[in-house]
Amino acid sequence: MKTVVFASRNRGKIREIRALLEGLPIALRSLDDFPNAPDVEEDGDTFLDNALKKALAVSRHTGHAALADDSGLTVDALGGAPGVHSARYAGENADDGRNIEKLLREMKDVPEKGRGAAFRCVLVLCEPDGSCESFEGAWEGRIAEAPDGDGGFGYDPVFYLPGLGKTVARLSLEEKNRLSHRARAMERLREALKGRFQQP
Repeated sequence: MKTVVFASRNRGKIREIRALLEGLPIALRSLDDFPNAPDVEEDGDTFLDNALKKALAVSRHTGHAALADDSGLTVDALGGAPGVHSARYAGENADDGRNIEKLLREMKDVPEKGRGAAFRCVLVLCEPDGSCESFEGAWEGRIAEAPDGDGGFGYDPVFYLPGLGKTVARLSLEEKNRLSHRARAMERLREALKGRFQQP
């Protein structure tokens, strides 16, 4: 069994990653298991910059392989914002509700056809020797005019999926794990891990 430390304390993300790694010979741990792990400032210009910085720092600290993700929402009408600032869009201590309020305020006058958006995820897996690989996924949708649904986290209540006729917050965890940007990046990661982490 291979130990992999997921470089996050976000319970929602940890739950998703654990489900997505099911069936692989991996013992997933999180930063909750390493209370002295360093807090890594996410000050990169891209999702890849931030994920790489986190994975390297956590792998070096724990001595285990580390998996880090950086993900967020990119909105066409806002020139790709909030992007790497998705989690703190409405300020450093903003919660999901305040971030959504700010987004809807800025999108107030944007017509339906101009409300295209995508969730993007970059996963980086680093070994203690400093070798790293990255995996990316994207999920296309639109920004709804008002929140709908109480599942998921982050911007899920306002990310509308035209093909399904509902927001991500109305999907089951199983549906989200099959369709999401993180699921698409994870599928690429799973393929890479199958060979590397198989038990002898």
